[in-house]
Amino acid sequence: MGVTKSEIFSDTQNEIANLAKAFAHPARVAILQYLFESNTCICGDLVDEIGLAQATISQHLKELKRLGLIKGNIEGTSVCYCINQDKWNEMRILLDSFFNQEVKTNCC
Repeated sequence: MGVTKSEIFSDTQNEIANLAKAFAHPARVAILQYLFESNTCICGDLVDEIGLAQATISQHLKELKRLGLIKGNIEGTSVCYCINQDKWNEMRILLDSFFNQEVKTNCC
């Protein structure tokens, strides 16, 4: 399989594609929804809530954290995660501008 040539695309195009990865798996969507509902959570709660193995949840949390959509704080032996409000708002603005584009042609 070929390597994505991300350098030929604009920063905005790359950022939209990167953020879209957050929604590319239903487990990540479920994690985000749970974090919104509970405001904060401990990783163990996610295992119980979502029903996936701890290792699987950890991989999804790692991806969401890499994308900057969540933050985590260590509390004793647990990590408490929450939505990164600043990044979430940035993403909303970026995706709103992308999804609110007007279709300028009626070709089909």
